[in-house]
Amino acid sequence: MARNLLKSFAALAASAFLALGASAQGLIRDAEIEEILREWTDPILEVSGLVPADVGLYIINDSSLNAFVANGQRIHMHTGLLIAAETPGQIKGVIAHETCHIACGHTVSRGRAASVAMRPALISIGLGILAMAAGEGGAGAALIGSSQQFAALNFFTHTRAEEASADAHAVKYLAALGQSPSGIVEFFEKFRYQEVMSEARRYPYFRAHPLAADRIRTTRILAEATGLMDKPPTERELRQYQMMRAKLIGFLDTPAKVRREYPARDTSAPARYARAISAYRAADIQAGLREIDSLLADEPDNPFFHELKGQMLFESGRIAESVEPHRRSLELMPGQPLLLINYARSLNARGEPGDVELAEAALRDSIIAERENAFAWAQLAITLEKQGRRAEAQLATAESAYWVGDIARANIFAKRAVDQLERGTPTHRRADDILLITDPSNPDNRRFYERYSRAQRPGAGIGMRDMPFGDFSARRE
Repeated sequence: MARNLLKSFAALAASAFLALGASAQGLIRDAEIEEILREWTDPILEVSGLVPADVGLYIINDSSLNAFVANGQRIHMHTGLLIAAETPGQIKGVIAHETCHIACGHTVSRGRAASVAMRPALISIGLGILAMAAGEGGAGAALIGSSQQFAALNFFTHTRAEEASADAHAVKYLAALGQSPSGIVEFFEKFRYQEVMSEARRYPYFRAHPLAADRIRTTRILAEATGLMDKPPTERELRQYQMMRAKLIGFLDTPAKVRREYPARDTSAPARYARAISAYRAADIQAGLREIDSLLADEPDNPFFHELKGQMLFESGRIAESVEPHRRSLELMPGQPLLLINYARSLNARGEPGDVELAEAALRDSIIAERENAFAWAQLAITLEKQGRRAEAQLATAESAYWVGDIARANIFAKRAVDQLERGTPTHRRADDILLITDPSNPDNRRFYERYSRAQRPGAGIGMRDMPFGDFSARRE
C-alpha cells in the first residue's frame, strides 16, 4: 500500500513540474497572427542554430500571462501574454528566451531535474505514511501535503541557472540580428512586482521564471553592452503588433472592454479592426461590415481584411457572398493553409457547379502544408461525399478523427474505408495503417476506448462522435 501511495504521489508531483502551464485550454488558429509570430520567430530560431520548420509555434487561448516549451520543440504562448506585452520587442524577448530552452537542451535537462527534485518529496511522503500508520494522522497529512512544495523548491534550484542562461542567450540572439534586446529587460521590469505576490496569485510565467533582482540586473547589463538598447522597432513591426493585439482583444474580450480600449472617436486601423470583430461577434453584422469595408477602402490588398469579411458573411448565413472575399484573400496570399480551408468551406456550403472540385483542390493543398489539420480533413470528407466518393470520404473522416484524437471513431471509419477501397492503392494502405494504429486490442489505445464507451452511454450528453471540430479563426476551438 505504501509503495502504491508513493508512486501515486510521485506521479502527481512530477506532472506539476513537467507540464507547467500546459493546461487544457483550446488552441487558437489564425492566419494573420501566425504569420506575424512566425516572421518574428524564425530569424531567432535560425540564429540559435535551430531549423524553423522543426519548431512548432502554438497560441493558447488563456488570459493568464504565460509562455513555455513543451512536448519537444514546441513553443506555446498564451493570448494573455500577447495582449499584456506593450511592444513587439517584449514579445520577441520572450520568444528568444524560450528558444534557448530548446537550443540549449534545457527541455532534456529539466526532465532529469524533475527526477532529482522528487527525492525530498518522496521522503516527505514516506514519512507522512509512516506517521499515519503510527496513528498521527494530522502530522502525516501535513507531511504529505508539503511534499510538492519541497519538490518545487528543489526543482527551481536546478532551473535557476538555466533561466539565467536563457536570458543571456536571448540577448545574444537579438543582438546577432541587429535588433534591440531592450524588450526582454522591459518585460521583466514591468512585471517585477510579481515577486512580492504569493505563489498562488502570480502569473504562471513567473512561477516558472522567478524574477530575482540580480537576474534582472544581469540581463540589463548584457543588453546595454550590445549598444542596441535604443534601437526602435520598425514601423512594420509596430503595425503588426498593434493589429495582432487589436484582433485578439476584438475576438476574446467583451464588447464593453473593446469600446473602452478602442472608442468610436479612434479611427486608427487597429481600432476599426477590433470594433469590426467585436461587432461581428455580437451579431451586429452590419456594423462589422461597415468597419471592415472602411479598412478595405484604405488597404484593398490586405488578405486578412478580405478573410475577415468572408468569415462575417459566411457565419451570418450569406454563404454565396462569402466566397469572393475568401477567393480574394488567397489571391493576395497564395497557398496559405488556413485561407485555403476557409475558401473551401464556403465553396462546400455554396454548392454551385464546379464548387466541389475547387474545394477539393484547395483542401488537398492545405493538407500538404498541414497534414495534421483535422478540420481540413473534415471538410475534405464533405467535398468527397458531395461527389459520391463514399469510400474516400470515409477515409477522410477517419483521418479527421485520428488527428483530433478520437481513436474509436477513426477506427470505425477506417474499417469502412478498408472494406470499400481498392486493395493495393495508396488510399487503401493509408486506411489500413489507421486501422492498425487505432486497433482496440492495442493496450496504448485502451483509455481512448474506455472514454468513448462512457461518452456513448444514455444520458452522457455529447458523444465523442458528435464533438465539433471548430473553425479556424481567432477564437476558441
